[in-house]
Order: sequence, then structure tokens, then C-alpha cells
Amino acid sequence: MTDTATGIAQHAVRDRFNAVFFRALGPVLERALRRHKQRVFTDLPDAVVEIGPGVGANLPWVPPGGTLIAIEPNHAMHAPLRAAARRARVRLELRDGVGERTGLPDRSVDVVISSLVLCTVADPAVVLAEIRRILRPGGTFRFVEHVVARRGTPTRLAQRILRRPWAWTFEGCSCERDLELAVRAAGFASVSVHRYRIHSLFLPFNPQIAGIARV
Repeated sequence: MTDTATGIAQHAVRDRFNAVFFRALGPVLERALRRHKQRVFTDLPDAVVEIGPGVGANLPWVPPGGTLIAIEPNHAMHAPLRAAARRARVRLELRDGVGERTGLPDRSVDVVISSLVLCTVADPAVVLAEIRRILRPGGTFRFVEHVVARRGTPTRLAQRILRRPWAWTFEGCSCERDLELAVRAAGFASVSVHRYRIHSLFLPFNPQIAGIARV
């Protein structure tokens, strides 16, 4: 089904599954990712744009009383995201759109964040160009993402074997994208990236990066 107001494809079963999945396993994921998020999400300003906030895993990094401008196309995520924002005492400006088209003015924000999202977007290069467009000079894009594994490794083989069912289950998520290369090629003034690996049962998801790109 496609939302006639936005043109965004909706899938009733998969969208609800992802909302439930990330609410249930969110605390487990956060334990694995916390120190890596701390590297890039510490000291966020009072107003932050997030591409694909889901059910609100990153709200604790937004200062209480601050504002999260949330670009979230999955309608099933909206209610839990609003509830999480109330608990975190963060003002939520929820935009029903996609990362390729935020609707925000040129050079209007200081910080954009994402976590485990660039794997799902239709075109990472277009999303990164949109992020650059809305960031003010000196602004930052801060990200925590899972990426393609090195060739010849068991993880890379698992990513190749599981790519289609993985993508269907997790809203188009590709576990074979070289997102570090994509960010470095996006035209930012500088990019710093920390590579790491988490240990989880979700083998294709374990190679990750955390970084900051500056305009």
C-alpha cells in the first residue's frame, strides 16, 4: 500500500513487525552500541534532525527540553516514537517523509544524526546530498551504521546468502553497502570514521562504523 499524501510505500505486516522488533530488542542493541554512540552523539545541541529515528532509540542523547526533528516514513513507528519523546522530555517534530526529501530549508540545521538507517534508504548518495544541503556551514552529520564485511570472511558470506530475506524483513535493509565509502564520497569537508565489530547473533549486522562528517 502507498500513502497517497506522501507517496511512501507502506507494508502493514512488515512495518508493524519492525516497530515491535525494535521496541523489544532496543535495550539489547543499545547495550552493544552505547559506547560507540557516545563517541559521536555526546553533546548534541538543543535541536537535532534524525533520519529514521524509528521508535526513539537515540532520544536519550538529545538534551531534555530540546527538539528532535524526526524524518520517519514508517507509520507504525510514530506512536511509540511520540511516547518515547514524552518520556525523554524532548519536543518532537515528526515529519512523515524520507531521507531523500526532508522538506527542510537549505542550511537550516547544525546537526543531523542517523543510526542503522542508511542501509535501508533507496539511495544513500541522495540522502547524504540532502543532509549536506540542510546543514549549515560547520554543521555535522553524526552516524552509527552497519556496513559490508571484508571480502573472504564468514560474515561477508552470510551477508551475501541472507541479503534477500534480510532486506525484506528489515524494510529494505542492505547488509552489503559500503557506507563508509559513500560518506567519504559525499563531498563533506572532513570525515572521521571509527570501525568496530559487535558480537551478536545477527551476523550480517556485526561490522559497523561510527563517525562524524563536517560540512
